Amino acid sequence: MTHIRGAPCHPQTQGKIERWHQTLKNRILLEHAYLPGELEAQVADFVEHYNHARAHESLSNLTPADVYFGRGEGILAERERIKRQTLMDRRLRHHAQAA
Repeated sequence: MTHIRGAPCHPQTQGKIERWHQTLKNRILLEHAYLPGELEAQVADFVEHYNHARAHESLSNLTPADVYFGRGEGILAERERIKRQTLMDRRLRHHAQAA
């Protein structure tokens, strides 16, 4: 991985991180923090949610932590297995109703 420097506020070089900052600010501004520790806790909670709970469409609806730690392929394979099983169950129910 190489370090890339970009121009501030330039959409081609800073777009992803600026979008992340916008999402962070929109989430944090919904609640009032009266002490610096509260704000730090809110930011930490957001980062935890963003990386470990929120599925990202660009990552095939996986969390960044799943992709980073190599769990993505297993999760996608399990989803595909469940999908095939569900479709098979639906076919069998449909044929049973039609008979």
